[in-house]
Amino acid sequence: MLLDDGHEDLFGGIWPFMKRVLFVFLPIWVGMIVWYAGVDYIDPDFLLFLAAIAAGLTFPLVQLFEKMKLKHKSESDSK
Repeated sequence: MLLDDGHEDLFGGIWPFMKRVLFVFLPIWVGMIVWYAGVDYIDPDFLLFLAAIAAGLTFPLVQLFEKMKLKHKSESDSK
């Protein structure tokens, strides 16, 4: 699960820590990149909508990467 109490598994590697950092900061970074890339070229109302959509789409990407890591871990544990 992505949002769990992970204080006990922070010593199990870098990924438990990184997924929490990515879950918080990646949407902010993506939203800022989209906003500043189009600030002089696109209407501000549409640009705000576009930045919000782009930032919101990063959550499923983090969750997809988490599922891939879990699948890889389960396959390697079963071997």
